[in-house]
Amino acid sequence: MAHDPSAPSPIITGLKGLCPRCGKGHVFKGYLKVQTKCEVCGLDLAFADTGDGPAFFVMSIVGIVVVALALWAEFAYSPPIWLHLVMWSTLSIVLSLALVRPLKGVLVGLQYHHKAEEGRFQK
Repeated sequence: MAHDPSAPSPIITGLKGLCPRCGKGHVFKGYLKVQTKCEVCGLDLAFADTGDGPAFFVMSIVGIVVVALALWAEFAYSPPIWLHLVMWSTLSIVLSLALVRPLKGVLVGLQYHHKAEEGRFQK
């Protein structure tokens, strides 16, 4: 299987929420809902089932960042517990909302690029 050098990068198009085939149409209808097809090239986006992938990566990234910052703040400044609660809850929510859409777009792009599909048993 040869790689097509003219094909758009699945990472770049995914981060921008663009069609993995043409790199021009939009993948999302709304915040996280994937469109049925690309409005530019007509690519059927029914294959795009990222499942819990974006949530896993968001939880992993946000968890590491927030825990590291919370520990640093605790040892450096010893803020009261209520301040920890407010700061880290807010940061967790904001980072999660900021990361979930681009990561879902990247996973859709990678699914298309690698022709990933649901596993099947052969008879």
